[in-house]
Amino acid sequence: MLRRDVLTLAAGAAALAAPRLAAAQRPQTLKFVPVNGLTILDPTFAGIPHTRSHGYLVFDTLYGLDETFTARPQMLDGHLVEDAGTSWDLRLREGLLFHDGTPVLARDAVASIRRCAMREGFLQALMAATDELTAPNDRTIRFRLKRPFPHLPETLAGLATITPVIMPERLATSDPAKPVSEMVGSGPYLFLAPDFVMGERSSYERFTGYRPRSGDQPSYTAGPKVPHLDRVEWITIEDSATAASALLAGEVDWLQAVNADQIGPLSRHTAIRTAVTEPAGSIGIMRFNHLHPPFNNPAIRRALLGAMDQSDAMNALAGTDRTYWRDRVGLFHPGTPLANDAGIEVLSTPRDYSRVKRELALAGYNGERIVVLGTSGNGYIPALSQVGADTLRKAGLNVDLQLTDFATMARRVLKKDAPDTGGWNVYFTIAEGAFNSTPATNSYIRGDGKSGSPGWPTSPSFEALRQAWLDADNLPDQKRIGVEAQLQLWQDVPYIPMGQWLRVTAYRQNIVNVPTGFAVFYGVQKA
Repeated sequence: MLRRDVLTLAAGAAALAAPRLAAAQRPQTLKFVPVNGLTILDPTFAGIPHTRSHGYLVFDTLYGLDETFTARPQMLDGHLVEDAGTSWDLRLREGLLFHDGTPVLARDAVASIRRCAMREGFLQALMAATDELTAPNDRTIRFRLKRPFPHLPETLAGLATITPVIMPERLATSDPAKPVSEMVGSGPYLFLAPDFVMGERSSYERFTGYRPRSGDQPSYTAGPKVPHLDRVEWITIEDSATAASALLAGEVDWLQAVNADQIGPLSRHTAIRTAVTEPAGSIGIMRFNHLHPPFNNPAIRRALLGAMDQSDAMNALAGTDRTYWRDRVGLFHPGTPLANDAGIEVLSTPRDYSRVKRELALAGYNGERIVVLGTSGNGYIPALSQVGADTLRKAGLNVDLQLTDFATMARRVLKKDAPDTGGWNVYFTIAEGAFNSTPATNSYIRGDGKSGSPGWPTSPSFEALRQAWLDADNLPDQKRIGVEAQLQLWQDVPYIPMGQWLRVTAYRQNIVNVPTGFAVFYGVQKA
């Protein structure tokens, strides 16, 4: 405790000296326009893409993922595995500090793992295989397992939508039903709470106490995370044309995504670069609420498979240039190891809406109002919302499309109330390729009725397939299970995939070292 107090005083002294240093140097600020504004700050609470990017600014993880999605030690020096894979000792690097000046200790990591496991399915599987998780000393995190769990490093690296970041024990043990709002991490950037306006603006300042790894090459979320920028500002601009104009004028530096009709003009401008930085892309999702009629009936969900035209959805989202999208997309993202075509004809044969209407009637649909949530403006959710709602209307459903801002929709999808009392029947989102590439990490197919992304499906079959993948220790078995999981998707239909989208990002020419993967800011520089 004394050591923590001394470090806190030292951090306070450094903070007092900081304004004089800033006055002597010209700060390097990057202005970033995300697809949606930041609404939930706690990356262990929700798997929202921009919450994840924010999380990797402020926090760090025990392991990172390189560009092959292989786990590598990040906050760790390494690990020792003994007793036929049932004993793991993880060793923290020396000198890691939280933003409040206190040292990162093993007990902080233990508490953070336990907190994240309350919501994240991959971690839940690890904890189910764990007899004992302890911190025998300040730098050692010890797992004693009931049985070998070969995926332990990937689990702690964040191969799923909710990120297992490490936060101080006092925050990790706070009320698990509420997201943490005090942002004290050990990552490369400090969150500036006074600047935060929900859904509109957030700001970050370089943490001078951050110690990047040495010796490795940076790769995705692994390796040395060197914060070159003094300050990062996120500014929400809902109108895509306004955002593009701001980029061209130099008022902002980086647009996370650009609309299809802006790719050509921006790419031809000498001051701008455009690129696909996320090669695994994202799959559009039509997500059903399994708690309430009519989509608690699997026959009704299955009937709607015949209505979805993935090319229509992708044209609305990404335009007609197939460079930026793919159809015939099932459970896993094309290009990832488990991707397959099993049963894909349910989405690729000619659409017959008369047949779909007959199947819906036979399944018991009788004109009930369907509350469909969407957002207005530009971006991927408005596009998916409009084409998705139109698809449901073509199928003969009585659609009530309710458009709000993103923050309102994000809060509403968490509600389990009946649609007539503030709940919902359908909403639209994306599943990012890096975080939904296995049966254990795809949060939309959790089948225990409580975990995963909002929708709450119950499927013993998906739970059994998830466990089988976790137990498989070789790629051929994992691929076989992937085929079975995709065939199960067409039976249970926890959601309907709407096609794969390859997002195009745009940034000014003086922004260099933009990394592969989702938007992170370490390594990025302004030339």
